[in-house]
This record gives sequence, structure tokens and C-alpha cells, in this order.
Amino acid sequence: MNILISGGTGFIGTALTRSLLADGHQVWILTRNAQRAVVDVGVKYISWEDLAKPGQPDLLAQMDAVINLAGENIGARPWTRERKERILASRLEAGKLLVEAIRKTGRRPEVFIQASAVGFYGLHPAGPVTEVSPAGSDYLAEVCKAWEASTLPVEEMGVRRVVVRTGVVLAKDEGPLPRILLPFRLFVGGPLGNGKQGFPWIHPADEVAAIRFLIENEKAVGVFNLCSPYPLSNAVFGRMLARLMKRPYWLPAPAFALRLLLGEMSTLVLEGQYMIPARLQELGYHFRFENAEAALEDLLKAK
Repeated sequence: MNILISGGTGFIGTALTRSLLADGHQVWILTRNAQRAVVDVGVKYISWEDLAKPGQPDLLAQMDAVINLAGENIGARPWTRERKERILASRLEAGKLLVEAIRKTGRRPEVFIQASAVGFYGLHPAGPVTEVSPAGSDYLAEVCKAWEASTLPVEEMGVRRVVVRTGVVLAKDEGPLPRILLPFRLFVGGPLGNGKQGFPWIHPADEVAAIRFLIENEKAVGVFNLCSPYPLSNAVFGRMLARLMKRPYWLPAPAFALRLLLGEMSTLVLEGQYMIPARLQELGYHFRFENAEAALEDLLKAK
């Protein structure tokens, strides 16, 4: 297959690209700087400017699948007003450009994968959340709703569209896990706030495999939650991590202190959802890592 990935130089995009290349697929990556981007030999790079430039070759006509992962990292820096505007604008602009490129192409892709996140569901302190659960009304929920809607027009063009609402992707050296590990390495690990908030996690092997499963399965249409079928509370996950690292689990981080330190961004650690991948399981996907302990053991031993 020929596959175009926007946001392909990020954490998930890189893992997905390498998996696709290993199986002989051709990958194009949309990036802000095609000259400086380097991921793997065999990847072709194209800038967003070139995609939208009149007179360019019809790249989309070559694509069997398009995967839109583009968007600024929500956890990189505090949410100032300017930062929040950039987080939203980066997602909407990417969606708009891809929709327009597909509208103009002579041959449309068979499938379009649209990234989203567990934040769509808003603040759910208890109870399972599935794909039929309503959207939230907080900042992250509004971002996710707009992000998903940005590429909705491709469905009217006859393209099969899949929206993937991803939980916390765990990896030893990338994403949020290194930040989670740090206090445990320093012997000061403990619950964040009251520790009761849901922690919907997924191993990167399953994140990649699930996306590929949805690309290849023609029955996959609409929204799919990407997370383990067994979400944990923040406290249970932390105790498990402490045991595997042979570290104490004793020093709680008070909610008020985290709110003072992180501001509105504290919702990323103080709030959570017990998200369930109901539709993914119904479609027949089999997880490599369902159990958090097995997933953490695999990640902690990874080089």
C-alpha cells in the first residue's frame, strides 16, 4: 500500500512508519520541514506547503490510505491563551489542508484515519466510557470535537473514515511514561491527587497494530477507542509500577499543588477516564498487551 502520514515524525507516527516499512509498504510523511526530517531510509517526505501548492503532482492520487496524526503536543508546555490557540489551530489547519487535497485529487484514498484522544469524553471520575459515551465540555473535549470534525467532509467524498480516540501510549523513552517514571526513580513516587482518576493506557505495539488493523479491515468505519480493555486508576497503576521498579509508593502529589504548578494543564494528570475499546474488540482485534503488568515489564526491560 501507499500511505501518507501527517504528523509522521512524532512518537506514534515514527513507530507506525517503521512497522509499515518493515512489511514492504511505501510511506510518505507530511512535515513542516521536509529537508530536515529524517526517520528511516525508504520514507519520502513532502512539506505542507508543497501539498497545497498549485501545479504540484497529484500526490493524493497515489495514496491508498491517509493517516492524520498532525497536531501540537498538548503536554509540552503550560496552556497559555496563545498555546491553547496553537494546539487547536495546528489540528484544524492540518485537517483543512488534507480535505482540500483529497477534494482536488483525481483518485481518492480508500481509507482515512483521523487521530483523536480520550479527552473527547471530558471529565469522567468513575464508570466505563465507550464509543457511544457523550462528548465532554471542557477544553480538551472541545479540541477533540473540532479535531475530529475537521476531516468529516472526506466521508461525503466516498472515503472510509476511521476516528481513533487514543488513551495514554506508554513507551520507555518517549511520550508520558518517562515523566511518570522519574519520581519513582528518585524514590518519591506516589498518587497524583486522590489517585482515583482513570488511567486508560495502551502499549505502543498495540497502538500501531490497532491502527493497521483498522486500515486493513474494510468493516472499520467511525469511532474506535484505542486503549487496553483494562484501564486502571492512577493509584493502582502507580503501585504496580513501584513494585516492578522495587521503589516505594508513598508520597502523594496534592491536587492543589499540581494545579498551582501546571494551571489548567493539571487536568492531564488529575482527571481521567476508564475508557474501554468496545468497538475494536467487537471487530475482532486481539491485544498483544491487555494486562498493565505485562506491558510495564516489557517496556521496563526494553533497551
